[in-house]
Amino acid sequence: MPAGRPGGPWVGRLGLAGLALVPTAVLAVFFVLPVAGMVQRGFWPDGTFDPGAVLEVLGWPRTGRVVWFTVWTSLSATAVALVGGLPAAYVLYRLRFPGRGVVRAALLVPFVLPTVVVGIAIRQLLRPSGPLGFLDLDGTAVAIVAGLAFFNVAVVIRTVGSAWESLDRRPAEAAAALGATPWRVWWTVTVPALRPAVVSAASVVFLFCATGFGVVLTLGGVRYSSVETEIYLLTTGAITGSPELSAAAALSLVQLVTVIVLLALAGRLRRTADPTVRRVPAVPARPRARDLPLLAATAVVLAAIAAPIVTLVVSSFRGQGADAGWTLAGYRGLAGTGTDAGGAFAQGLLRVPVTEALANSLRIAVDATWMAVLLGLLVAVVVTRRTRSRAGRRLRGLFDGLFMLPLGVSAVTLGFGFLITLDSPPLDLRSSPLLVPVAQALVALPLVVRVLVPVLNGIDDRQRQAAATLGAGAVRTALTAEAPVLWRPLLAAAGFAFAVSLGEFGATSFLVRPDTPTLPVVIFRLIGTPDPANYGVAMAASVVLATVTAGVILVVERLRVPGVGAL
Repeated sequence: MPAGRPGGPWVGRLGLAGLALVPTAVLAVFFVLPVAGMVQRGFWPDGTFDPGAVLEVLGWPRTGRVVWFTVWTSLSATAVALVGGLPAAYVLYRLRFPGRGVVRAALLVPFVLPTVVVGIAIRQLLRPSGPLGFLDLDGTAVAIVAGLAFFNVAVVIRTVGSAWESLDRRPAEAAAALGATPWRVWWTVTVPALRPAVVSAASVVFLFCATGFGVVLTLGGVRYSSVETEIYLLTTGAITGSPELSAAAALSLVQLVTVIVLLALAGRLRRTADPTVRRVPAVPARPRARDLPLLAATAVVLAAIAAPIVTLVVSSFRGQGADAGWTLAGYRGLAGTGTDAGGAFAQGLLRVPVTEALANSLRIAVDATWMAVLLGLLVAVVVTRRTRSRAGRRLRGLFDGLFMLPLGVSAVTLGFGFLITLDSPPLDLRSSPLLVPVAQALVALPLVVRVLVPVLNGIDDRQRQAAATLGAGAVRTALTAEAPVLWRPLLAAAGFAFAVSLGEFGATSFLVRPDTPTLPVVIFRLIGTPDPANYGVAMAASVVLATVTAGVILVVERLRVPGVGAL
């Protein structure tokens, strides 16, 4: 029995079980229960088990069209993100040039932008009066694919780039020493080593595309429906005039099964890609002539990322009428509550000024951030503790996978599930100010875990053992061996959680009250009216929201946490 560890391994196991208990209880109450309640309303519509209604929904022609639309748009957007992201991953993680950190941060910004803002930015670019209006793509499925790829290309860049950056250079050097040409080294050494990261990135991007609620709803409206927007339309009664919970439950099950399969695949590939021996990564090199095509491709990706954002900013300073000129009317309108049908500022559209909605978003995001970071740290500690038995490793993998589920389960399903399950004692939380932060924390939690787990895995376990041997308790060991390495990733995780929470729209649209709306909900409300003045305020509000989230990510990037953003 090691010195300083009274009680031996059983004490450690009980301690880990205690750490796992808190996040497990939170997940059970605020995720499993609401999702199960949503499904229960579909299978037990009148209090008796009736699966026929759900099975009938799966046979609807519209259901087939919705599923097929989700699949092909997600596959297309994933392909576009891979084509654009792979060259950029090489340039930004294997080459060295001035401004590389700034470009990395700029390409990461779209991933944390609110999905409503992404949809508005793409639409401003493609609308008839926009820079690319001549392509006549506004309101088409191509626009949706472009929006989804724009939102997710950063995942490919960060996931594959992090793997590329950490590749052991010795196998490539050995192949070259044996006479292999650069092309043969690339094909026989580099490609097989990167394949797990590429497939993992593709599976996660597909997952994000299939659940891109705000992007599809903003760009497609009711004309195009993915599985997630269809769940929203069914639960709100926008299709039939009354809620269709059986149909929504059926689609939620389809989505849940898909999520579990994709997360299992991504988790397996992450384990495959994890190093079992110490690697010697290559030092980033200066660009050479043969890198020019990749540099040009990266420049195209950067331009494609910048174009919608620049167009959005310009539109916020332009009027929306036929004789539109430069104006600050949109930004002045942030202090108001929208306009009525006659164009006069009134108390009809919004109950609070747009600036108050921004304050609500910031306050809620702060609460959601500390919740997500606290829970994510507990989960990361549990899943990174070494176990010798195969059963222990499987249990840790299952625990890790459980907390990835909120990544892909519809935020709409989660939000509506909150309403129908947390509405009676002892869990009557509908009027609680913590309801929205809890929902947003669950959405941000998987990202926090994915930031912290690689860092904790990278800590040499011998440091913990040495501290314990010298008599340090569990807290002292953590402060000595882990805290010096963990504080930067914790700040980065908090930054990501804050940015994600600030722009969350799916669950929040169900849970937020009219007198305390968040800014994404207000923006969607403003663009849903025909009044040009409201649209101008929505543009200004989108720029403000995008600026705040981009600023947070720039700060995170300055922390220089290896692998941050890699899922």
